[in-house]
Amino acid sequence: MTEATRRAPGTPCWVSLMVHGLDVTQEFYASLFGWEFAPGPPQLGPYVRALLDGKEVAGIGRLPADRHLPVAWTPYLATDDADATAEAIRSACGTVGVGPLVAGEEGRMAIASDPVGAVFGVWQAAAHTGTAVHGTHGTPVWNELVARDTAVSKFYQVVFGHETQALVPSADGGPAEEDRLTLLVGGRPVASVRGVGQALPRDRGPHWMTYFEVEDTDAAAQRVVELGGRVIRPPGTGAGCREATVADPEGAVFTIVRTERG
Repeated sequence: MTEATRRAPGTPCWVSLMVHGLDVTQEFYASLFGWEFAPGPPQLGPYVRALLDGKEVAGIGRLPADRHLPVAWTPYLATDDADATAEAIRSACGTVGVGPLVAGEEGRMAIASDPVGAVFGVWQAAAHTGTAVHGTHGTPVWNELVARDTAVSKFYQVVFGHETQALVPSADGGPAEEDRLTLLVGGRPVASVRGVGQALPRDRGPHWMTYFEVEDTDAAAQRVVELGGRVIRPPGTGAGCREATVADPEGAVFTIVRTERG
């Protein structure tokens, strides 16, 4: 378990989910990840922070009854100036849908989408610096942008200053099998972009995928089903991990992953 502090600009620092049934959703994630909950900033409406051992790991809020928006996990990228970042997003052909606005003494936030429509948040930390712990069961450990191709990475380079690193070619010297880039901040990997072409889900379009660490991927996938969710991609072996893609009872999709320990 590693505790985190204030992140460098461009680094994912928080994940949040907006749902219709807040109580039912809390029960699902409490049973799956062992989360407990505490009230969040009242400015955000009905909103709770998920806790592990008293440390904040994620947020869940209730959508207004008249808002029929897709239910999805949203990563927030750190910034030192939410207003300047919002202007940079607009200048780079992105869209700012909410904010920037003040979340009490916690910080300043905005919700935006990139040029291909993938939604993400922007967080300027004050009292709340973001996810307080990672690397243990129930904590977000990675975020990946899934799009038709990786050209959208240029938007993040312009807005957040990300560096990019291509997937390493295959061992036989041929081209990389996947259209995939790693986003780096100060030379450190912080997220990835994967181009899937025509395999992009038609019902979701380009989107950010949040990965949560679990103790046992197979057991966690089975537990998702028992709790009323579903398995979209069954457990399988990835690069140094075992992972599965699942959805909660309201349809929010996320990946559960057991990272191999050296």
